[in-house]
Amino acid sequence: MRIAVLTGAGISAESGIRTFRATDGLWEEHRIEDVATPEGFRRDSVLVHRFYNMRRADTARARPNAAHRALARLARHHGVTLITQNVDDLHERSGSPDVIHMHGSLLGALCAHCGHRWPATLVMRASDPCPSCGQPETRPDIVWFGEVPYHMERIWQAVESADLFAAIGTSGQVHPAAGLAQHARRCGAATVELNIEPSAISRDFGELRLGPATRVVPEWVDALCGQAS
Repeated sequence: MRIAVLTGAGISAESGIRTFRATDGLWEEHRIEDVATPEGFRRDSVLVHRFYNMRRADTARARPNAAHRALARLARHHGVTLITQNVDDLHERSGSPDVIHMHGSLLGALCAHCGHRWPATLVMRASDPCPSCGQPETRPDIVWFGEVPYHMERIWQAVESADLFAAIGTSGQVHPAAGLAQHARRCGAATVELNIEPSAISRDFGELRLGPATRVVPEWVDALCGQAS
């Protein structure tokens, strides 16, 4: 069975990584316009780097939870394409192969001048020179509001070819991720949402499983892996 899985902030919340909700306009006490837009970076790159340096340190201290580990186990039994909106590396550390980070990663650095990418250090500064062009225009390799998510062609292909599409811990408020379930249903896939509470797009799913990710995801994976054995 071909399975496409979309994960959001809710799957990492039980690892101590705080979730983001756009409705209040804040992200860890910062306005999203200040820390998650190209305009905010141009206004105050010091603030933006300080924000992401803190998030990078928090992620380094976090540990994968039972939901992350369950998805890694699922990939050993089925053909899984794992798409995440998260910028942490907890899926990789739990053993999931080839994770698609549609919103970028805290582990990446990007040159705002030439577009070169390289591994991020724990502490980054805008004045860090680009290894390729030498310009001091380093930024986190994060997709900010107003920018195009990464790997969308590959993501649409995975959703269109899936027999089952699952969304885990997503708010359903950020596009284009919020439109993937509806597209999967149009293409004939079964759809399931696993979440702490119904999301803004719960109506797009054929099945809804509510509860903490560390409980509902392992239970769901157990059922699927039992079918495969």
